[in-house]
Amino acid sequence: MRQKNVWMLGAMMLLVGVLLGVQLGTVIFRDDTARALKKLEDAFILIHQQYVEEVDSAELAERGIEGMLEVLDPHSVYIDAERMKRVAEEFDASFEGIGIGYELLPGPEGQDTLAVLNVIPGGPSEEAGLHTGDRIIEVDGQRAIGYTNEDVQRNLKGPRGTKVTVTVLRPGYPDTLYFTITRDKIPLYTVLAAYMLDDKTGYIRLDRFARTTYAEFMQAMRQLKAQGMERLVFDLRGNAGGYMDMAIRIADEFLKDGLLIVSQRGRVPEMNESYYARSGGIFEEQPVIVLVDEHSASASEIVAGALQDHDRALIVGRRTFGKGLVQRQYILDDGSALRVTIARYYTPSGRLIQTPYDDGDREDYYRTKVALQKEDEMLTAQEILDSVPDSLKFTTDTGRVVLAGGGILPDYIVKEETLSPFMQTLLSRGLENDFVRLWMDQHADELQARWHDRRADFLETFDVSDEMLADFFAFVEERGVQIVDEETPTGAEEDTVRVFARTEIESDLVPLKALLKGRIATRLFDRSAWYPVMNRVDRVVKEAMHLWDTAINMSMNQIQGR
Repeated sequence: MRQKNVWMLGAMMLLVGVLLGVQLGTVIFRDDTARALKKLEDAFILIHQQYVEEVDSAELAERGIEGMLEVLDPHSVYIDAERMKRVAEEFDASFEGIGIGYELLPGPEGQDTLAVLNVIPGGPSEEAGLHTGDRIIEVDGQRAIGYTNEDVQRNLKGPRGTKVTVTVLRPGYPDTLYFTITRDKIPLYTVLAAYMLDDKTGYIRLDRFARTTYAEFMQAMRQLKAQGMERLVFDLRGNAGGYMDMAIRIADEFLKDGLLIVSQRGRVPEMNESYYARSGGIFEEQPVIVLVDEHSASASEIVAGALQDHDRALIVGRRTFGKGLVQRQYILDDGSALRVTIARYYTPSGRLIQTPYDDGDREDYYRTKVALQKEDEMLTAQEILDSVPDSLKFTTDTGRVVLAGGGILPDYIVKEETLSPFMQTLLSRGLENDFVRLWMDQHADELQARWHDRRADFLETFDVSDEMLADFFAFVEERGVQIVDEETPTGAEEDTVRVFARTEIESDLVPLKALLKGRIATRLFDRSAWYPVMNRVDRVVKEAMHLWDTAINMSMNQIQGR
């Protein structure tokens, strides 16, 4: 077995989802390729010179590139230069700016107001004195009312060390406030939450696999182990992927020396690689449950597939996205990029988990995914295993049957939770968020004084009172959602008002209180405070916590089988 150093530069150049870019070099073409390129050039020049109206050459070129990629596979794509800047920030896990989360509050005739959703701890805005809930009305003396997202990016972001002055209205304060903020490098953390679910169960929520992910993950693991973690819930739901080498390094921390993590095979021999675990992982024998859903893709599926094939983790949730293609990103001269599929990847058992596709038919590709999800809602994991052909069946180290083609099928399926009509109405209109914003405007000083340095106490003891709940119901009634005492058809409409019977929403009170508390926690602290609140009413997390006997037995069988 040829051991691979999984964090060699070569691995850094390979992509699953969004990975490192390379400059295009000289390419030598065969005669037929040269003729095809000449044909393309002739067509471009003819259109540019002879079309009845003047055409935008840059746009024409971009559309031509997109057209070529559309006939390949669903994940070979073109990224324009402007979007590429945002992609680079996201996967570099940092940007340069003032360090706030923001929201645009709707105003009359498009006159939206820029409001501070939260202030990044330790960032330049916190140091300058900005607070959650502040309304930014001017930036460097220029009116900020009516800002778009593009305006925010253009005027508040900027090179590290440069300054920007913002004019602020603060709820409860009569005077206008002014802050001069020195821009700095702001981290974009990929570990969204890391905390103890109980005295021995750790929980980590990972948003994506970016440049800093492995370091963040290891820091979280060490902190949780120091708090007594004996088992881990690793939440990859909604994680669409990222750097392949980050996925490999994280999977390595759960696997014994010499175990295959992932292999890839391409048309060009240089793309064929296999990556193996090394000794000394931080969590090689302890029980693990991995949570996944239909939005867990690419790098997430590498981790889930490796741990499932080696019986190192119980996979819980819903079938993953099914992206088994590896891309390399080529940076073009204008800063745009081509992301081109250069290989397929295979899990340790030999599975290709890519959802089948016909070249160029992306709509059918996504229809297939929807069909698989609907099928999963009707069947158990075992029933799905029994229904597929043997050609899609593979076995784990201990002989369990797992599936190829169409994502990672969980060992234990938790069907998607259906929201009640009442909760759907609240969320679709954003009423819970609007209420919490106004409520915090009224109670900001009181909340800061009581809780700003007592996060753990808030998460454990703060409760949405009956008085606050009554205020919420009064608020939503003013906005067209009425709760009545008599029996009424669920969500009946009277003009533009949605009407619900009080008895119909009784079962929603627990998740509603959690939702309001979660919104308050996010604004009072940061995004990571959302998860300790909402996981208490999260069906997947709750069911996972009842599956530890299965996960522990799997872990023991894997250890004994080595």
